Amino acid sequence: MRIDVLTIFPQLFDAFFGASIVGGAREAGLVDLAAHDLRDWTDDRHRKVDDSPYGGGPGMLMKPEPLVRAIEALAGTKGEREGRRVVLMSPQGQPLDQPGLAGLARWEQLLLVCGRYEGVDQRAIELAVDEELSVGDYVLSGGEVPSMLVVEGLVRLLPGALGNPESLVSESFSTGLLEGPQYTRPPVFRGLAVPDVLRSGDHAAVAEWRASRARELTRCRRPDLFEAATDPTRPARAAAKEKQS
Repeated sequence: MRIDVLTIFPQLFDAFFGASIVGGAREAGLVDLAAHDLRDWTDDRHRKVDDSPYGGGPGMLMKPEPLVRAIEALAGTKGEREGRRVVLMSPQGQPLDQPGLAGLARWEQLLLVCGRYEGVDQRAIELAVDEELSVGDYVLSGGEVPSMLVVEGLVRLLPGALGNPESLVSESFSTGLLEGPQYTRPPVFRGLAVPDVLRSGDHAAVAEWRASRARELTRCRRPDLFEAATDPTRPARAAAKEKQS
């Protein structure tokens, strides 16, 4: 898989691309990563990528010319991108979730576009962007950190990226529920003991305990997830969403 990031701060990705699971996957040849400077596609001596919005208002908007040029150079023109997808990180985008990551992982190449300032000229979105993606209901200064979230989430799904692939099965959101509590040594710490069932050696009992704790934790902390996970129509809706994507 290839993931490109278009940004005005490519230096932010230098350490990120070389560290932890992302760096290991890159070194192993599981993913090809690159960050590109949007200013390389400007045509003025000041390398200007923003301008004031029509109609007035605070802040600046990212100009369409360098954005469209850069996107088409890196991912081709819209409608002619076989196996490629251009995603704009935006507060107005579809909320990111684990099924959404799984859908993005099917593409051969992703171009993540990092917005900045007060947003992006709508014409650039209509001409060159395939979808908009949000990582939460809050505002950041740009799309660089959200892009890193997407990259790490995607890399973890690549076969061979994780030391134990079973981790993907039991993690929060993979089953629609939050992951339950976890324990390691020592068996007792400051008067708090590891639950006996986890030390019993009874794998079936351990699995049932973990499942019950995951259900209870999700019901208490994320009732929205619990309701969706226990909805009997969930498989049919998931299949429909898979078909649409």
